[in-house]
Amino acid sequence: MPLDKRMIGCQTKRVEHWVDERWLMAYAASLSDLNPVYMDTDLGTVIAHPIFPVCLEWPPILDTRKLATADTLTDEESGRGVHAAHDLHIFRPIVAGEMLTTQATMIGIDAIKPGGAYTMRLDTFDAQQQLVCTTYQLSIYRSVEVIDGRVGSLEGNDNVEPAPAPPTALRIAQEHSFEIYVSGSLAHTYTECARIWNPIHTDRKVALAAGLPDIILHGTATLALAVTRVVNERLGGDPTRIRRIGGRFSAMVLMPSTIQLQLSASGDNHLSFQVLNEQGETAISKGFICFD
Repeated sequence: MPLDKRMIGCQTKRVEHWVDERWLMAYAASLSDLNPVYMDTDLGTVIAHPIFPVCLEWPPILDTRKLATADTLTDEESGRGVHAAHDLHIFRPIVAGEMLTTQATMIGIDAIKPGGAYTMRLDTFDAQQQLVCTTYQLSIYRSVEVIDGRVGSLEGNDNVEPAPAPPTALRIAQEHSFEIYVSGSLAHTYTECARIWNPIHTDRKVALAAGLPDIILHGTATLALAVTRVVNERLGGDPTRIRRIGGRFSAMVLMPSTIQLQLSASGDNHLSFQVLNEQGETAISKGFICFD
C-alpha cells in the first residue's frame, strides 16, 4: 500500500523523558567513550554525548506509524523503513537531571527510485519549553509507492519549512585517517544503553529474514563512534563546541570489524568526514560537523 502525502505537517504527541546520570553514562560507556564530561560525577554536572538525542527521538519515530494518516501502510511495509540521513542541530548540551520532551513532525514525503522517502523533524524541548536540539531525519520505505491523498483543505499543515541545506563539503584527505574497532557485542550493548530496540541489530534470525547478512550496527552508533574520535582528535576533548552533525548512512557495518574515519582539514567552523566499513564501502557519506 502507498505512503500518503497527507502525513505532511502531522505531528506526534510529545514523549517525555527524565534524563539522569545513569542513562548518560551508560550511553557513553557503550561507545567506550570515557570522556570525564560524560562519566565523572565528581567533576560536576554530567552532560550527554552529542549523539545522545537519538535516544529521546526513537519513541516519537515509532509513534509516526500511529498517525491517523499513516494507516495506509501495512506492518510489513512499515518494517521496511531505513534511516538514510541525519542532520542534528544542538542548541545547548543535554545535562543530567532534567525532564525533556520530544515530538516528531512530518515535513516531507517524496517518491524516489528505491521507494518512498520521508523527512521528519524531531524537536526536543526542556522544562521551560526552550529548544534543546532539532534533528532532520531522512528515511526510506523500500519498494513502497507514494500517493497524494490531499483534497481541498489539507488534513495536515503542509506549510512546513524544508530541511536546511548542509554546509559546504570540504576535501577529505587520506592522510587524516583513523581506525576505530567495533566489538562483536557493540550492537547489543548500544541497544540497551541507548534504549533503541530494533531487532535487526540484535536478533540474527530477524536480520537474516530481512535480507541482511547478519545483525548490523545501528547507523547512529557508527555516527557516535565517529563523533567521539573527532571530539578527541580535533576539538580538544570538548564536545560542547559542537553545534551541528550530519551525514548519510550508505552501507552496513558488521561486527566485529574495524572501520575507518577519514577527515578533511578543518574549515573556519566545520569539517567534513566519511566512514568506511571493513569491506571498504562507505558506511557514512557526506558527513559534517559544525563547531565553535
